[in-house]
Amino acid sequence: MATSVSKAVLITGCSTGIGRATALVLAERGFPVYATARRLESIADLATKGCRTLQLDVCDEASMTAAVKTIEASEGAIGVLVNNAGYGLEGAFETTPMTEIRRQFETNVFGLTRLTQLVLPGMRAQRWGKIVNISSVGGVITLPGGAFYHATKHAVEAISDALRFEVREFGVDVVLIEPGAIKTKFGDTAIATIADGDGPYAAFNAEVRSKVMDAFEGRLAAFAGQPEDVAHIIERAVTVPKPRTRYPVTSAAHLLTRIRGVVPDRAFDAFLRTQFKPPRPA
Repeated sequence: MATSVSKAVLITGCSTGIGRATALVLAERGFPVYATARRLESIADLATKGCRTLQLDVCDEASMTAAVKTIEASEGAIGVLVNNAGYGLEGAFETTPMTEIRRQFETNVFGLTRLTQLVLPGMRAQRWGKIVNISSVGGVITLPGGAFYHATKHAVEAISDALRFEVREFGVDVVLIEPGAIKTKFGDTAIATIADGDGPYAAFNAEVRSKVMDAFEGRLAAFAGQPEDVAHIIERAVTVPKPRTRYPVTSAAHLLTRIRGVVPDRAFDAFLRTQFKPPRPA
């Protein structure tokens, strides 16, 4: 058993948004923060703000292994892992290429899974650790046009529930963060994944694009949160002795998770038809 407890923090996806905000908040709190991104130059400025920076690609086994070994060589163990790296794939189910679907799961699920496996031995050895998985309100509800993004976040929810049971007696907590819409580049990335062109789903894809833009830039953007809102919830989760298993972030996330828990499937489908125009034969 380790003689001291490392509270070094490893955060993925720190180039923008939630990951960057979390790195800054936890560094200010005094944690040894290792901020990571695929492109090291995108986080170079964080090195001047109390963070250590490392290159890490969650789709690359060698990259993940090297980052973990580097941190463990300096700190003994990784005490807090914030699995933040991810993006949203949007568009009609039938016409989404399998290459894009595999890439979505590789980033949002498999990378998270493997990186967690790599840090767990150190956490178990010191009998202390916090694994914070950035899920989404989209891991609780499912919206049209987001089949594969939602599937990855539902998977993160299931993985976290199983893992929480398995590692509790080793002193490791597993926490889910479930943000609603957050004002980051997430919306821009999601819009860029929606296919253009003709076909039976062209109008539907245009509708999905419009809804995503509305959530992040339009009339619904007033209800979106800021990356710092999520960062402060993560700070709370890693500093309290007994964190909650789930933390919805934004009022919309709280409302939607509660509604989905009590509204029957057909009733929820009917509600969605008031918000989205479903695909129809020409």
